Amino acid sequence: MLSPQSLAEADRRIVAAWAADCAERALAVFEAEAPEDDRARDAIARTRAFARGELSAAGEIKRRFVAGRAAHSAASPAGAAAARSAAQAAGVAHMGAHALGAAAYAARAAALTAPGNPTAAADELRWQLDRMTASVAVALRRLPPLGDDSAGPLGPGLLARGDLAAHIEAIQGHLAATA
Repeated sequence: MLSPQSLAEADRRIVAAWAADCAERALAVFEAEAPEDDRARDAIARTRAFARGELSAAGEIKRRFVAGRAAHSAASPAGAAAARSAAQAAGVAHMGAHALGAAAYAARAAALTAPGNPTAAADELRWQLDRMTASVAVALRRLPPLGDDSAGPLGPGLLARGDLAAHIEAIQGHLAATA
C-alpha cells in the first residue's frame, strides 16, 4: 500500500509546480555560492517539466537525490538550505509531501540569509501561501499532518524537527484553517 504522503500522480504534478516556485525563490542564494554547480537549477527545471507532464515519475524518482548532493557545494547553511529546497521539489515526483519540504527549506534559506530580519521566514511562508492555487491547496490537504505517518518525509525525519517542522506546521495550519 502506498503511503498517504505519496499522493496520486495527478496531485503530485499539481503540487510540483508550486514546490518549484518555492525552491526557485531560494535558488540565487545557492548559485551565488556555487555558480558552477547547476544541479539545483536543473532539479527545479525538471520539477517544472514533471509538473507539465513532460517527464515520467519513474525517471524523476531515479534522479531525485542529485540536487540534494549539491548542498555540499554550498558555502553556508543558507546555500545548503536553498539546494535542499530544490532537492525536495525534485522529490515531489516520488512523494507529494516533499512539496512541503521544498517550502520549508526555502523559508529556512530566507531566514538564514536575513539574520537581522526576524520575520524573514514568515514573510517567505506568506509569499508561498499567496501563490498557492486552490488545486494545490486541495492536494496538500490530502497529506497527513506532520508526524502522523512515519512512512515518508512527514515522518520522524529531518522535516519533523526545529524550524523546518515549524514551517510545515504553519503551512498545514493555514490549509486546515482555510479548508
